[in-house]
Amino acid sequence: MRSGCKSNAVKTLTYIYSDSTAVLGPLATYAEPHAYDLCIEHAERLTVPQGWTVIQHDPQIHDHEPSPEDLLAIAEAVRQTAKVDLEPQVISPDVGRRGHLRVIPYQQ
Repeated sequence: MRSGCKSNAVKTLTYIYSDSTAVLGPLATYAEPHAYDLCIEHAERLTVPQGWTVIQHDPQIHDHEPSPEDLLAIAEAVRQTAKVDLEPQVISPDVGRRGHLRVIPYQQ
């Protein structure tokens, strides 16, 4: 929580210094040394150093059901795959030198 702020934390800010990136995501479930919990007001007013990138991860955006069009596209892809006639290919073993590997007969 930001010092001096009495609001409840709702987001966690994590810095990735090697990539000059700040990631603002859902509230973390465990404490991490380089993570900072922010209230909604401070999360919305977040600024980063010039040249840095901010990635805002909101899992609620991605928690939606597939659309009917998505389901139809998946069904059509499955149908197309089922139409492909797959014949098993007979592969004869290649005995002898193959790259850096060699077959050596077993001797007792």
